[in-house]
Amino acid sequence: MAGNIRSHRWWQDRGFIRFVSYVVLLSILSREAIGSLIRHAAAKELHSHILLIPFVVGYLASLHRDELPVFHRGSRVGAFVLTLAAGILYLYPINVGISDWSINDQLARSVACYVLLLVAGGFLFLGTPWMRVLAFPFCILLLLVPLPDLAAAWLEDFLMRGSAVLAEWSFSLAGTPVYRTGQVIQLPGTTLEVARECSGIRSTLVLFITSLMLAQLILRRPWHRALLVALVIPIGILRNAFRVFVIGSLCVHVGPQMIDSWIHHHGGPVFFAVTLAPLLILAAWMRHRERENPVG
Repeated sequence: MAGNIRSHRWWQDRGFIRFVSYVVLLSILSREAIGSLIRHAAAKELHSHILLIPFVVGYLASLHRDELPVFHRGSRVGAFVLTLAAGILYLYPINVGISDWSINDQLARSVACYVLLLVAGGFLFLGTPWMRVLAFPFCILLLLVPLPDLAAAWLEDFLMRGSAVLAEWSFSLAGTPVYRTGQVIQLPGTTLEVARECSGIRSTLVLFITSLMLAQLILRRPWHRALLVALVIPIGILRNAFRVFVIGSLCVHVGPQMIDSWIHHHGGPVFFAVTLAPLLILAAWMRHRERENPVG
């Protein structure tokens, strides 16, 4: 294919070598934040996916190795804007006098600065043509940033409230007497509470990452990709409401002791699989439609 596609090995490219050297140096300088991130991800279930992100990014980038241009056209403007953003983010707590940030939020700020500087190096050393081809893998790097406390709390509340409301409707449709006050659901002989640890935030986050991968790898139409990713939150709420409904129904029809059953404490993977199935089916259907009608 013409001269835009690489005719020699990408790992011998000078721009790529400079970028790798820059990443190594930046990582050495940021070793404290990276070490904290690894320990944080290993200890916190919510952020355990972070440990896999570098491998995911490497795999996604390798899929585009034959599309990488021969030439480099570095963007100093892009590099400067991202470096400036990293500097502002790093200095923001100092300028406004914030000193009581949680460890998670401080780590999120440090890692966000690291990612911004890494992408800035991409624009400077790889150039705009390479960054255009590798845009999605570089965007996935943002998933290295731990979810800030405020965002995590808001998402947990949203998932809890939606799950509680939908579970109440499910019990009503099933003919089970139900009374809900906030996240507390009263059933005959038992009371359930959709607590924070039952919000399903981690499985929803994993489902979100899965939908991003599916959308990028098998779909071509932007609106198909956007729809698949947008459906993650409703599907997550449906999954959690279904889980509450199943556990509540078991408590009503089998006995209150089912609240301490295996399906409550260890049934998460099963319900996640139930959630993943419709997402895969929907993605496959969209892909089939794209193949049947490539233009539409």
